[in-house]
Amino acid sequence: MTMMNQDATSGALQKLTASGAFQKLLAFASLVLLLIGFSIASPNFMQTSNMIAILQATSVNGVLAIAATLVIITGGIDLSVGTLMTFTAVMTGVVLTNLGLPLPMGVVAAIATGTLAGMISGALVAKMKIPPFIATLGLMLILKGLSLVVSGTRPIYFNDTPGFDLISRGSLIGEIFPAVPIPNGVLILFLVAGAVAYILSRTVLGRYCFALGSNEEAVRLSGVDTDRWKIAIYSLSGAIVGIAGLLIASRLNSAQPALGLGYELEAIAAVVIGGTSLSGGRGTILGTLIGALIMAVLLNGLRILSVPQEWQTVVTGAIIILAVYADIMRRQKAN
Repeated sequence: MTMMNQDATSGALQKLTASGAFQKLLAFASLVLLLIGFSIASPNFMQTSNMIAILQATSVNGVLAIAATLVIITGGIDLSVGTLMTFTAVMTGVVLTNLGLPLPMGVVAAIATGTLAGMISGALVAKMKIPPFIATLGLMLILKGLSLVVSGTRPIYFNDTPGFDLISRGSLIGEIFPAVPIPNGVLILFLVAGAVAYILSRTVLGRYCFALGSNEEAVRLSGVDTDRWKIAIYSLSGAIVGIAGLLIASRLNSAQPALGLGYELEAIAAVVIGGTSLSGGRGTILGTLIGALIMAVLLNGLRILSVPQEWQTVVTGAIIILAVYADIMRRQKAN
């Protein structure tokens, strides 16, 4: 009887370790430990202004990570999210500053640009059968060049667009509760997260997103137009990147055409840390949010401790390797 109980306990622990719930719990525990560690290491870390800075950083990377989560769940990868974010910001600058159109048109331009780019990525992967890594790598370079061409290699400033900076830096919550000046960018992050979580759990698009990542061939053999659904998922991901473009442009009050490279690595790291499997078929938006917070807290804490930028990059790379290795171990235990 004792042996049976031990086997049952061992089996239960193995299932828990292989589950996404365990990964989210582990990620959350890591986040708490980071907060405690940096608080002890520096008295400046837990200051209100620094917490707001962390939330602001999380809002941009978190939205990008949510967009990347959709693609990764399908079993793909998107290396273009960083440069696409920059390009949507540049297109917003062209519409609002160069053309002088009203603010709502700039918002539409950013989301429409992101949607179109996502549709192109999806078509390259679904219709032309180009591997996602290569398709999005090529698009990353194209978007990087287009951002410089369209902007004339110069930043575009939004000084003549009243209210644009409030998209990210304003605080609707702070106007109601002055003691809690949470930036609008963070509010937008949670609204996007809630909407995408609903899509993944309650809609046909969400079900096919997981199905494509689990067994695309089986879905195709059941009579589903997998190419159409894959393009739709990449398009939605691109639209979400457009929102990230609005947030980064509003935060800086400018569109910086040389910005963007490196953001995709932090976004992918956040997705994997949060428990989304790189092999596809599994992932949650809650896990991605926790992963984005971990990345923001870690990088902010390293800056507070005056760790050189080059070592911050080394740490980011090490985290990506560890997160991918953890995903491999989790898959092996699940099998």
